Order: sequence, then C-alpha cells, then structure tokens
Amino acid sequence: MRQPSTTNHNTMELKRVVVTGMGAITPLGNDVETTWENAKAGVSGAGPITHFDASLFKTQFACEVKGFNAEDHFDRKKTRQLDLYAQYALVAARQAIADAALEAAAEEGKVDKNRVGVIVAAGIGGLHTFEEEAGYYALNSDKGPKYNPFFIPKMIADIASGHISMEYGYHGPNYGVVSACASSNNAIIDAFNLIRLGKADAILTGGAEAAIFPAGVGGFNSMHALSTRNDSPETASRPFSKSRDGFVIGEGSAVLVLEELEHALARGAKIYCEIAGGGLSADAYHITATHPEGLGAILAMQNALEDAGMKPEDIDYINVHGTSTPVGDRSEVKAIEQLFGEHAHKLNISSTKSMTGHLLGATGAIEAVFSIKAVTDGIIPPTINHEEGDEDEEIDYSLNFTFNKAQKREVRAALSNSFGFGGHNATLIVKKFEK
Repeated sequence: MRQPSTTNHNTMELKRVVVTGMGAITPLGNDVETTWENAKAGVSGAGPITHFDASLFKTQFACEVKGFNAEDHFDRKKTRQLDLYAQYALVAARQAIADAALEAAAEEGKVDKNRVGVIVAAGIGGLHTFEEEAGYYALNSDKGPKYNPFFIPKMIADIASGHISMEYGYHGPNYGVVSACASSNNAIIDAFNLIRLGKADAILTGGAEAAIFPAGVGGFNSMHALSTRNDSPETASRPFSKSRDGFVIGEGSAVLVLEELEHALARGAKIYCEIAGGGLSADAYHITATHPEGLGAILAMQNALEDAGMKPEDIDYINVHGTSTPVGDRSEVKAIEQLFGEHAHKLNISSTKSMTGHLLGATGAIEAVFSIKAVTDGIIPPTINHEEGDEDEEIDYSLNFTFNKAQKREVRAALSNSFGFGGHNATLIVKKFEK
C-alpha cells in the first residue's frame, strides 16, 4: 500500500482556502444551526412520503425536507421556473451568502463579483420536472408534442449554479458537477482547486437534490437499493448494523462559501475552517457496487491526505459515506482499517446518513457542513439506530462508530467520504484554521 506523501509536488505556491459561509436546507432543518442541533441530538429525519402517494411502492418513506414553502422564498413567476432541487439550492445559497456577508462586502467594494464563482452539484437534477413533462407527452402523444418552455432549463443539472449567479451577478467560474453521490464533494474540491490556483477569490459551492418522486423511489426500489422498513421509517437507516437493508432517500441542499485566505482576512470575514485537501479516484469495478475491498476508497483517501500534506494520524474524525447498504458499509470499513492501521482505533467515525438519509448529489455538501461543525464545535455527530446484538460479523466493532450518542472531542481535522454509482470516489479534508 502506498504511503501518503507529506510533500507538495506543485512547483507554484498555492493559495490557502477557507470557509466563510454556510447554508443548508435538509431533512433535519431549514438552516445550518437547526440541522446541526438535531444532528447532535440524534434526531431521525425519516417519515412517510408526502410528496406523492407512495402506498403502492415497496418503500413508502423517505427523509423529506419539512416546512419548506416555495412561496415564502420566490414569487409565482420564479417558482414556475425552478425545479424543487434548484429552489433548495437557491435558498441554501442565500443563507451562505448572508452568513459570509459577501454582498455587504461587495457593496463596500471589498469583493469583485467578476472573481466570485458558483459550482453547485446535482447527481440527478430536475427529476420531478422531467417526470411531469415526460408523463404529459406519454398521455397526449396523439395530439403531438406539447412541452412547457421551462422544461429543459428547469430540468438540467447545472441550472442551480446559473440561477445563483444571475440573482447575485457573480461572473466567475460557473457550472454544475455530476458524479452521482460524489457530486457535491467533487464540486467543493473543484472550487477549492480553482481558488488556490488563483482563478477566483470566492466560490459558492455544494449540492442540491430533490428526487423523492415516483421515478426516483421506484427506480431505486427496482435495484433493491432502498430500505423497505415501512413499519419503522425513523430507524430504517442503520449503517453498520447487521439488519440494515438499504439506504433511505433524502433531499435538500447545502452550500458553502469558499474563499482565498488573504481575501477573507482583508475584508474581515468570519472563518470557520480551512480546506486542507481533496482526493479523487475511480473503483473501475461495477456500475453500482463499491469495490468489495474498498480499493477506490483507499486511493481517494490517500490522494486527499497527500494533497493536504497530512498523515493518517492527523485525522480525528471521518464522516463516512456509510449509506446503510450491506456491501457498501463493509467495504468502507475495510478501506479505513487498511489505510489508517492502528490509528483507525483512535478515530471517531460516524454516518450522519443515519439521520438525514442519503441526499444523493447533495450528500457530500451537507456532510461537509457536519465535518466543519465537528471541527469548530468539538462534537462528533452520532450514527443512530444501532442496537445491541445487531452486529455484522464482517465489521470490526472495536472501531468507534459513535453509535447513538454524540461525543465531545477535539477535532483537528476531519475527513469526509462520498462514493457514487459508476465508481466515483471523492474525499474532502477540512481542518482547524490557524493563521
């Protein structure tokens, strides 16, 4: 196994990148603080599906966003132009921009909007819009095609970035990222690299997803990917427990403001943490399953550590991909044990998907928020729903999975994993900010 290098092989001096703002719309709350308080308390975001009648589906529950009304945020005309996933993204971005005081700084001439970008990911994009429009055509094919003129611009997976830039006049790098459930980690890593290369001063980045509709639930059901624990939705997402039977689909968005350090200091910005590094890899193994020995996961984590100039023992917390699928959980644990060796037993590990469900293309972004809060607050959010006697014989329970209750500890650096269909792997590392 290759040992991570602590040498930066770049010939040019790279700029440092910090996080100065955060926003979130999640199954645990419609802002960062509510989401974080519920995560620390071990609250489950799962419940019966309300977006559509799921009574005939194998899975009848999900981790939906609660109490979100588009009319509270957009006028009627704007609402018609936005798929739900883009609505979530825009509101989370507004929160992050306000948190970073980015617009106030721009008004004072401290931020050049030509050097502010937006990179917001989606694994699927406007699935609900596609489903509605395709359904109409199928039902009315004898009359010829008739589509809403907003069909394409509502559906496409990059449109959230476009809407955010248009609302605020940000002219910097602007695009979406699609790599299934690794999408938003990929987006954050892209934003990090562009800023440290000097291509932008600040970038709004993260992910958004809203796929809790018939095509999303039915499609994942047909793959036997979702839990069918309809009698107890709130306990259905149970990573690392023997009785786990699939993931729980979630929805929402999280957006971060990443900013070049000197730029942030010059305008007196609040700094949450520093982005230390990112690592990417491919399993090159299977269209949906992770490599059983976690080879791609190992490589992504190695690459992130090398990029950060860190050693395995510099990491205190891992927010794992941990989807609650039988194969995926095992392979990730194997990867952690192989790469971290003895230090694996000194780590806190947790899967916040036990509470939020799996937000698909948005999952890396909300887990980045949890990782950042773990660093700033010194609290590890739990892996809930584990019961005594529900141990998988192929998982080493001498590791600290932070079962059922949050734990306090100093977190110098946190590592967050996201793995996606197609074998896409993306690992992000955040660390305490030190001037």
